[in-house]
Amino acid sequence: MKAFSGKTAVVTGGASGIGYAIAERCAKERMNLVVADIEEAALRDAVNRLKAQGARVLGVGTDVSKAEDVEALAQKTLDAFGAVHLLFNNAGVDAPGTIWTRTLSDWQWTIGVNLWGVIHGVRVFVPLMLKQEAEGHVVNTASMGGLTSGPGMGIYRVTKHGVVALSETLYHELRLAGSKVNVSVLCPGFVDTRIGDAARNRPAALRNDSAGEEGSDKADEPESLLFKTVQKLTPPAEVATRVFDAIVDEKFYIITHPDLKQRIKARMEDILLERNPTNPYKRRLQ
Repeated sequence: MKAFSGKTAVVTGGASGIGYAIAERCAKERMNLVVADIEEAALRDAVNRLKAQGARVLGVGTDVSKAEDVEALAQKTLDAFGAVHLLFNNAGVDAPGTIWTRTLSDWQWTIGVNLWGVIHGVRVFVPLMLKQEAEGHVVNTASMGGLTSGPGMGIYRVTKHGVVALSETLYHELRLAGSKVNVSVLCPGFVDTRIGDAARNRPAALRNDSAGEEGSDKADEPESLLFKTVQKLTPPAEVATRVFDAIVDEKFYIITHPDLKQRIKARMEDILLERNPTNPYKRRLQ
């Protein structure tokens, strides 16, 4: 896709972080814009800021873990703009801590948003995009955690590996179908977002305290500690620029932090050489 003006974009998790930066870029490209988010106050603020920039934007409160919410999002998009050309399955959360200490609620919440959210987005929107018989592009937000292994963020890693596999499969199937719809998987590294505070949007029914389960929603684990050692987090706007460059170039893998590719290489070599997994954080955490 080379031209964006007048086309319609849907961004989940669009009220903050990478999602909002992508929404701003869509507005700059003079696209019709649908911003979906579960955080109502942040969504209202984001919509107001985008309108102040001249965007034609609709805000839709959405819990991407719920099929009916994503179906309603699609219908509201069609009602408002008649089509969808860019879909950004971006919403994401994290419940940090070692795998064996995480509660059932931690698993349900994180998988619901990070993996089921993308599944629902693909299941609901891709058929609509195919029927349009027009150029389209799906961008699924995974993570460097979806391409590497290591201690920490276990549930998050599981979901993001799933997003990568889903996206790769979708890519192949769309190509075999001769579709005009393309797909990319976004794998960012350390970006200045609010994912560390994701528990603010955690449904009451899935909170550990309300479920009577033990476990903390915040934990000092290897990945969290490493995050604190990063002196400068990448601004979300830089990620949005890389995303749009990839859409124009029809590029599948979007790696925002090339300096982290060594971790991907280490994992690939572990698999090919059938050696035990390499800990990519050991030296930096000592």
